[in-house]
Amino acid sequence: MFYKDERLALFIDGSNLYAASKALGFDIDYKLLRTEFLRRGKLLRAFYYTALLENDEYSPLRPLVDWLNYNGFTMVTKNAKEYTDSMGRRKVKGNMDIELTVNAMELAPHVDHVVLFSGDGDFRPLIESLQRQGVRVSVVSTIRSQPPMISDELRRQCDNFIELDELRDVIGRAPNTRPKLRLQNSRLAATRPRPARQARLKFAKTIG
Repeated sequence: MFYKDERLALFIDGSNLYAASKALGFDIDYKLLRTEFLRRGKLLRAFYYTALLENDEYSPLRPLVDWLNYNGFTMVTKNAKEYTDSMGRRKVKGNMDIELTVNAMELAPHVDHVVLFSGDGDFRPLIESLQRQGVRVSVVSTIRSQPPMISDELRRQCDNFIELDELRDVIGRAPNTRPKLRLQNSRLAATRPRPARQARLKFAKTIG
């Protein structure tokens, strides 16, 4: 349940939401996502959390990160750590739970409703704390994937569970049908060397 006069904040666990949408067979259109929640209440902030590989300037995430940063999202990133486990498998470590939790606690006195895009059960203590402060918490994830992407404890704790699959028609698009991700601030072009910018924009065509 959403109310028009509610002050909203979105907290998007990027890797978790990506995995959930992929499990359901669609991609997230972030322009539509922001528009949908602007419609549901007074959207104060939309945070997006993701880790990026160190020294990986041409990561596939970079064009999306740039676009979100200049189109109404507050980006929170950090360097992921790449390592090889005992079995010789390449692993990447880049957990953003602490950053998301700190931001949510700081913003709690200024919002009425937090929407968390994650199914990670580690966020249950955060939800409990927000609720003690009088903030309602909705969680967006899915139980329709195999296995379900949301933990039972998180679903029980939140005030409102929103099935991601039921948002497909309003915030989703078919895989590989990328929307136009146009950067809205010309400063981005001015602050980067031209060759890097050209390479980024060329790569962005694959997602934009």
